[in-house]
Amino acid sequence: MQFFFEVLIGGLLAGVMYSLVALGFVLIFKASGVFNFAQGAMVLFAALTFVSLEERGLPRWAALAATLLVMLLLALVIERAVLRPLVNQPAISLFMATIGLTFCIEGMAQGVWGSVVKGLDLGIPDTPLEVRGTLVSQFDLLAALAAGLLVAVLAFFFQVTRTGRALRAVADDHQAALSVGIPLRHIWGVVWAVAGAVALVAGLLWGARLGVQFALSVIALKALPVMFLGGLTSIAGAIVGGLLIGASEKLAEVYIGPALGGGIENWFPYVLVLLFLLFRPEGMFGEKRIDRV
Repeated sequence: MQFFFEVLIGGLLAGVMYSLVALGFVLIFKASGVFNFAQGAMVLFAALTFVSLEERGLPRWAALAATLLVMLLLALVIERAVLRPLVNQPAISLFMATIGLTFCIEGMAQGVWGSVVKGLDLGIPDTPLEVRGTLVSQFDLLAALAAGLLVAVLAFFFQVTRTGRALRAVADDHQAALSVGIPLRHIWGVVWAVAGAVALVAGLLWGARLGVQFALSVIALKALPVMFLGGLTSIAGAIVGGLLIGASEKLAEVYIGPALGGGIENWFPYVLVLLFLLFRPEGMFGEKRIDRV
């Protein structure tokens, strides 16, 4: 049982970081209906910018502040240059635009910072910590606490503040929100800026765990099962979905993997979500959408 709990806790901690990446998808989709496939590239760009600025001699706090500013500007430029010109266009056009944007951001990152794999040390030791006889990775624990704190702050922001209420109104009905004076484009700008800040935190955590390399953008693919399981428009769904995906993939790898030759944690979440969506296509917390023709 002790080993089971160690695997379960490790999966839950990884799931919190999955939720962080999925949150960037959910925020943008909730506010504008755009499935931002470039979120993974934004995570990579943030991590690469931070570590490159540190290598050039900037203190850590200055590199963090400069990277945050860069990510906010990048997010706002994307919203202005890509989203606004494509307003009221078919969803597939917006989706294809974000796919193209992925390659543009990755190419820009390579052109500005180079393509050499870089190490990122946040000063958090990756050593096991014993908690009541159960070994837990100290890095995973602190990273999950940081990610959980950010998720809690964002949940509070979007539930309590005036901007958060405006976002929920925009998500429910764009035209109704406009009719009561909510500035739609301003809300989109805020959401993209928040997504850029989320990409920064996710990039730092995953970069410290896996190294800052171009394969880091693929981590966004691990957030897709999280988002679809929880629901495309639900912040709570991103959190719960991340925990379920993280725990299930680790337990499946340990207890089912040996019978199938191992390595199933890379594809097990997609199978799990596929089976779940057969019975509930909108996800656990997603809203049912009925199109009348």
